[in-house]
Amino acid sequence: MSEVLLMGPGPSPVSHRVRTAMARPLLGHLDPRFLAELDRLQDDLRLVFGSSAALTFPVSGTGSAAMEAAVTSLCRPGRRVLVLSCGVFGERIAAMVRRSGADLTLASFPFGSPVDVDVARRRMAEVAPDVVAVVQAETSTGVASDVDAIAALAREHGADLIVDTVTSLGGMPVRADDWGAAIVYSGSQKCLGAPPGLGPVTVRDGLLKDQPESRSWYFDLGLISQYLGSERLYHHTAPISMIFALAEALRGLREEGLDERFRRHRKAGAAMRAGLAELGLRSRVETADLLPSLTVVTPPEGFDEAELRRDLLFAEGIEIAGGLGPWRGQAWRIGTMGEGANLQPVLRTVAAIGRVLARHGVASAVPQAAAAAAKAWTQTA
Repeated sequence: MSEVLLMGPGPSPVSHRVRTAMARPLLGHLDPRFLAELDRLQDDLRLVFGSSAALTFPVSGTGSAAMEAAVTSLCRPGRRVLVLSCGVFGERIAAMVRRSGADLTLASFPFGSPVDVDVARRRMAEVAPDVVAVVQAETSTGVASDVDAIAALAREHGADLIVDTVTSLGGMPVRADDWGAAIVYSGSQKCLGAPPGLGPVTVRDGLLKDQPESRSWYFDLGLISQYLGSERLYHHTAPISMIFALAEALRGLREEGLDERFRRHRKAGAAMRAGLAELGLRSRVETADLLPSLTVVTPPEGFDEAELRRDLLFAEGIEIAGGLGPWRGQAWRIGTMGEGANLQPVLRTVAAIGRVLARHGVASAVPQAAAAAAKAWTQTA
């Protein structure tokens, strides 16, 4: 199978060093050498989460597993939960809360817009929630919400805050401690630059002390904490190779530095948007709150957008994604994440999309698009 350049909303391209780490010989999940690696990984996750919490680790499963661990830990019958949703993944949190038996209030905002902080303020005053949940970077729309402001409101109401950072962690600032968040979770396969299969999570110190037993055994964070702490009590077999891969990806992030990592994602996002605009592909989103890691554009009218994406995949070896929810069939989601947040993958993607458009009869100025992308990369701080 030939290698595909992954420029969708995840998974993102993985470096050679991460793939090499994943191929290391296996160790047992109680081997002291593996546990030392896991301890280092936890320290690196604290750095990227902006967290000092002792219980900071990768859940065995994708970002949705980490989401479910967060929801099952805090949401149960008798608790009032306010979910602030501006896209598909906010709705997914709400679906999990509904299954938990908690008293759900869903505050939905227009698709393609961030959470309106003034509306969130009113809804919190009306609901008096025990738990508030929000997505920082909505993967279905490419829009960021103001978690700083939402966290301040949650603190005012004494509510536990759950924050989804699946498409933001490693690509833009995450401040778990400053937010006072109860649980912040993410996924390994996006801006962190590791394969899919782990859901990093950080849990505020003391949060689990007075919580009743989780309704989930596998995602019981209290039980898992006994494996991660000094007791090292067996809970489940850790995904050894995946942890090696994420640990190596996080070493690369630490070497690069968080500020430089964020800057690189900003440059890549600006370059992608500039190149696509020169091809005539306009942003699907009319807001200043755009993600650096994900660009959402409107495909050319009068064409089967899925057919164009298939041509890009099989003729050019590049994967992008279509729209979700109400934008299904009406949007392209193009990622600049992890190793994909570099100038060369952006230039290759812009040029390839231009060639696909030309093959289907859409005028496209590939040299000008590449020049616009390169210029934006250079000029973005």
